[in-house]
Amino acid sequence: MNFSLGQRWISDTESDLGLGTVVAIEGRHISVLFPATGDSRLYSMQEAPITRVAFNLGDKIRSTEEWELIVESVSEKNGLLTYQGTRTDTDEKTELKETFLDHFIKFNKPQDRLFAGQIDRFDRYTLRYNTWQYQHQSQQSELKGLIGPRASLIPHQLYIAEEVGKRFAPRVLLSDEVGLGKTIEAGMILHQQIISGLASRVLIVVPENLQHQWLVEMLRRFNLKFSIFDDERCTEAYADSPNPFETEQLILTSLEFLTKKKRWFEQAALADWDLMIVDEAHHLIWDKNKPSTEYKRIEELSQDIKGLILLTATPDQLGHESHFARLKLLDPNRFYDYEKFVEEESHYKEVADAANQLLTDKPLSTDSKSTLVSLLKETNIETLLEQAENTDDKKPARSEILNMLLDRHGTGRILFRNSRSGIEGFPGRTLHTYPVAIPKQYTTAMSVMGNMGGAQKPEKSALRALFPEKIFQEFEGSDASWTKFDPRVNWLIDKLIELKREKVLVICAQAQTALALEQELREREAIKAAVFHEGMSILERDRAAVYFSEDARDAAQVLLCSEIGSEGRNFQFSHHLVLFDLPLNPDLLEQRIGRLDRIGQTQDVKIHVPYFENTAQEVLYRWYHEGLNAFEQTSTTGQLLYKEFSEELLEFIAAHNCDEEELDPLLEQAASKNLKLKKQMEQGRDRLLELHSGGQGRAQELVDIITAKDDETDLAIFMIKIFDIFGVNQEDKGENSIILKPTEHMLTPSFPMLKDDGMTVTFDRDTALAQEDLNLISWDHPMVQGCMDMICNDDFGSSSVALLKNKKLPAGNYFVELIYIAEASAPKSLQMGRFLPPTPIRILLDKTGNDLAGNVNFEQFNQQLSAVGRQTASKLAGALQAAVHPLITNATSKAEQQLTDLKQAAAEKMQLAMTEEIERLTALKKINPNIRDEEVQFFTDQANDLEKYIAKSQLKLDAIRLIVVTH
Repeated sequence: MNFSLGQRWISDTESDLGLGTVVAIEGRHISVLFPATGDSRLYSMQEAPITRVAFNLGDKIRSTEEWELIVESVSEKNGLLTYQGTRTDTDEKTELKETFLDHFIKFNKPQDRLFAGQIDRFDRYTLRYNTWQYQHQSQQSELKGLIGPRASLIPHQLYIAEEVGKRFAPRVLLSDEVGLGKTIEAGMILHQQIISGLASRVLIVVPENLQHQWLVEMLRRFNLKFSIFDDERCTEAYADSPNPFETEQLILTSLEFLTKKKRWFEQAALADWDLMIVDEAHHLIWDKNKPSTEYKRIEELSQDIKGLILLTATPDQLGHESHFARLKLLDPNRFYDYEKFVEEESHYKEVADAANQLLTDKPLSTDSKSTLVSLLKETNIETLLEQAENTDDKKPARSEILNMLLDRHGTGRILFRNSRSGIEGFPGRTLHTYPVAIPKQYTTAMSVMGNMGGAQKPEKSALRALFPEKIFQEFEGSDASWTKFDPRVNWLIDKLIELKREKVLVICAQAQTALALEQELREREAIKAAVFHEGMSILERDRAAVYFSEDARDAAQVLLCSEIGSEGRNFQFSHHLVLFDLPLNPDLLEQRIGRLDRIGQTQDVKIHVPYFENTAQEVLYRWYHEGLNAFEQTSTTGQLLYKEFSEELLEFIAAHNCDEEELDPLLEQAASKNLKLKKQMEQGRDRLLELHSGGQGRAQELVDIITAKDDETDLAIFMIKIFDIFGVNQEDKGENSIILKPTEHMLTPSFPMLKDDGMTVTFDRDTALAQEDLNLISWDHPMVQGCMDMICNDDFGSSSVALLKNKKLPAGNYFVELIYIAEASAPKSLQMGRFLPPTPIRILLDKTGNDLAGNVNFEQFNQQLSAVGRQTASKLAGALQAAVHPLITNATSKAEQQLTDLKQAAAEKMQLAMTEEIERLTALKKINPNIRDEEVQFFTDQANDLEKYIAKSQLKLDAIRLIVVTH
């Protein structure tokens, strides 16, 4: 290396220092000042890790005075370069000595980095190209947004998620029965909307007691970090913004909060939202004369929010006017008159009957054919009807006609409802009861405290009567140990010993009860138990759930939950549920059982109920078992029956009245009404709606596609390569999982989504579902997306040099491989990736300018290459610089031709897709008023915008590799 004062050099290892200047030469050392940062470095002349900066003809360079020069010639005097050319601001001919080059120059262009000696390692170039390929595939995948959630692949859930998630501003009612996964469906829809750019600001409104469940579900399953907004949070945020609801993008709040706090509700209404989700929408009580405050709050919000998703499991047959009112929230223009709505519904039966005809193998009757022709009069289906009668191949035709019916009639587009009777995969329930005598300590305490308590409201008296251990502690003091004499505790210990190889979930009402039981199990029999209650942090709850879920010798056998244990967590790997006490609210009982009775449960759920005989507990047990049959069957009528019979029931509970002559008539009356209501529900089932909601063949098709994608190993190989190259420490934990930890030697100080204390990940869906502390890494995961963005948006791996050992080619021969990116810069909401995502174009030129890329596969070619040291690579690049420049110009011309083809193909694909959707919606709108004008207009506007952005697509040189032949 030859050095002179004033020369400009750049550090090979610290490129962020900017352009350096040689300021001193002393013996065998040189001193280089980097004015951009003020740093100085002392290097040995023989081993200095720096590269001389020399620009070429045609380059644009910048002076310290911030004017720019197009280089037309270069001269050298006393070791210093002087550039001659034309200023871009004045068009004057001038010159610029290298000493006065801008200190902040950074080589962003791949060719500049190559010739400036900023040459990347061999594997980084390969990783960059692979990243662009995977990003391109991800953008165009029909599974985008669907494969990422940590959720089982349930056909009806995936179908609803895909059907609704791709819509513009979806407005739907999800009303699947309990246990069918409405929360998962809503989360999947939301996940797609956010990833695709259709929504960015989201408001979720839930009952107060479900806030934590939603917070956990959105984070754990969908990697969506919501913020809970209550009075305290709004007050704090108000200091930073006039509207607290504009300080976060994803907000979760309670219906009670919006109802009671008018000031904050008004701020929420003023904020701009893309989508609102409302859970337990049956709480929105409506009466045409006096709607509830809850209903009016949501109604006001929904008027200005484009997307609205309502969730409720309450059947419309048990509150038809309120059901109409919820549909009115979704589309007030369509559902404006209740009587007209009822009249329209009367015609759904003939549509459903026609659909049922198509599902059979029997020949279609003349009446059925006439009905189908009438219902689908906008389409000529005569040919399809003939094919539907073909004994050899009638299924496709019948399926097509059925899909037309589902798409054009009923409330199928706005309403989704699946029932357990139509879904396979649910376990049975078996009830095991254990009546025990109530201890004298309890009867004494209840007698004394009852006399002291005075008159109380029936519900409060009933609640006290159900928990004698709580009354005992009030009587004896909070330190009194009821667990020493309560026979339910002895029974529980014996049962756990009997089931020592089984996982057992125990749910009780109070956190104090769960804590006391854990202490007793541990001290008396050393039974390993985890506790789960509302006083714990989310992290502590996670650890408890993991301790219980692990299949290891030192794992917990039992999980003791307070009432919160019946919310948000699913433990279907356990088959035994102990209800240590019973809740007064029938919905809570169903939620408790629902932690085990879910799709994915592999055995019948054994429900164990200990209770004190001849007490309030026996009354409540008999109410649930004999009146509602709520233990062994899903109770969809419990809340309505409780509302109707609560006055009498509470009197029996408060009085501990188990007299059969008095109690039996009430239970018989409730059982009779229960059967009647269930019969009404069965008769009122909308078969057409269920057919639509189940997704037919498309639902299973989605499962198969995602399963196949899950089985691929590309993602795991890709991410492990990234971890290796970026310096992320990996520790094999076993069971398909890896512990990731940051290190001091990482290429970047903050790796996407990686916490300071590390994280455990898996690429296997089943493993992630079994162990809730694991992160499921998919192509949709923020870590994967973050890594791809980190690589593609930086100059990482953009210039490289490699050797090709091939004796059939002359030594010194060379090739230039260039990666161009064709991209259209467009708003995320347009989902440009469906038609023209950033697309890598590979050009491989020999020294005569022939493009070999079509005949030479990247991976196969890559395997024949070998790495070369940076110093040697820099010399090779410098020696071939003059020859490579014209090849780059040649390659750019070839890439431009490919860009033209890509733009034409993208435009044709877009027009075809948009035209089909617009025509479909326009035809549907003539028959099904659920199609909104704005939906049709949205696709029209989107097609126009997409056409403009596709036409403006541009090309950029993203990476370059010089390959030199050697023997």
